[in-house]
Amino acid sequence: MDLLALDRVTKRFAPDRPPAVDGLSLSVAEGEIVALLGPSGCGKTTTLRLVAGFETPDAGTVSIRGLIMADSGRSVPPEARGVGIVFQDYALFPHLAVADNVGFGLIHLDRGARRQRIAQVLNLVGLEAFGERYPHELSGGQQQRVAVARAMAPAPALLLLDEPFSNLDADLRAQMRRDIQAILRGTRTTAIFVTHDQEEAFTLADRVGVLNAGRIEQLGTPEDIYHHPASQFVAEFVGAADFLPGLVTSEGIVTEVGVFGNLEQLEPGEKVEVMIRPDDITFVPHRDGPGVIAHREFRGSEALYCIQLPSGRRLHSSQPSSSRIPPGTRVRAEAHVLHVVTFPAARAVAPGPRKLPA
Repeated sequence: MDLLALDRVTKRFAPDRPPAVDGLSLSVAEGEIVALLGPSGCGKTTTLRLVAGFETPDAGTVSIRGLIMADSGRSVPPEARGVGIVFQDYALFPHLAVADNVGFGLIHLDRGARRQRIAQVLNLVGLEAFGERYPHELSGGQQQRVAVARAMAPAPALLLLDEPFSNLDADLRAQMRRDIQAILRGTRTTAIFVTHDQEEAFTLADRVGVLNAGRIEQLGTPEDIYHHPASQFVAEFVGAADFLPGLVTSEGIVTEVGVFGNLEQLEPGEKVEVMIRPDDITFVPHRDGPGVIAHREFRGSEALYCIQLPSGRRLHSSQPSSSRIPPGTRVRAEAHVLHVVTFPAARAVAPGPRKLPA
């Protein structure tokens, strides 16, 4: 039995606006970590709030351990669902010491059992020596650990994390991802977290659900999501991607930068859009090259080039950071695509906000 099941859940905040969550179904197994990934306004936080009990669905059901927690007619209150929550801003009580923050949800225990459980979870998050301190005396990472400890103290069936790393700087964010993952794996805690950061989702989750306009466009392992995106929206959101028109022939898929294998067994004559990622593209300067370097962006560990093709289409190429080829240089671009992914041209959606410089 799945620990959590959402069955065709819909939530609308205004009758004249599209639903925030639109017929969404999702199941999470015990001990599994699932990431809900998507841009702002896609419905991921609303989905989390529906699971937590802060919102009631207009249609569909939310079940935990086989028991219906909410449907269109009733809703079990949050405190009775066996769910722990880590908020984006941690929401610690500033007037309470760390130990009292962690023990806030343990009032049902006697004093000795409560003290023992507080010590146990503080030790779990590496803050056993910080029980008497106050939130303002802690770093951002330590405050996050306190929030996780407080959420886990009542031993919830399910832990929900809403953009848990967004308030941390880049170096601390990476460290906290590793630490939180170790805690969740070590305790076999079932967890759902929402994020707009694909690196967080890929690093932490067993499965990733990519949301768009209140629906899950694709749910799968990080590898499947990246290498086999189900739509152009997914392809662009989970990794920088360009798309080139292609024509299926008996020799393969003909594009402006070469011929690709027809691994999907498409019918000759079909027009498609071929997904190409920056690490698929290499180039060499050549005075008669058909492409032109339009832009170079130094990113520390790499240099990202934008190549304008004769058709006006642009491709991006990831190169070593030591590469310094100036804009305006004519080049020959070559594609080395390990996973050929295509989308029917007739159904190709307009690209959303780009992650790469133009």
